[in-house]
Amino acid sequence: MLTKEDVNQTVKLFNKALGISNKTLHTWVSLAREQSNGVLSDDERAELKRLQKENKELRTEKEILKKASAFFAKHMS
Repeated sequence: MLTKEDVNQTVKLFNKALGISNKTLHTWVSLAREQSNGVLSDDERAELKRLQKENKELRTEKEILKKASAFFAKHMS
């Protein structure tokens, strides 16, 4: 489990790497949390739906290829 000291050290490393102040980083994190609020945007929701559909199609195609492969392996030997 991370201690508060671990978190503070990590924040300092990010600040140094990004060349920003501690306050700026905390502001960015706060804004990101407010904007997302755990809810997907319409574009993100549409992309998720598209990817789920594509995933389903790919699984179906994979299953068909597995069956075809087994069929030909059985009948070619």
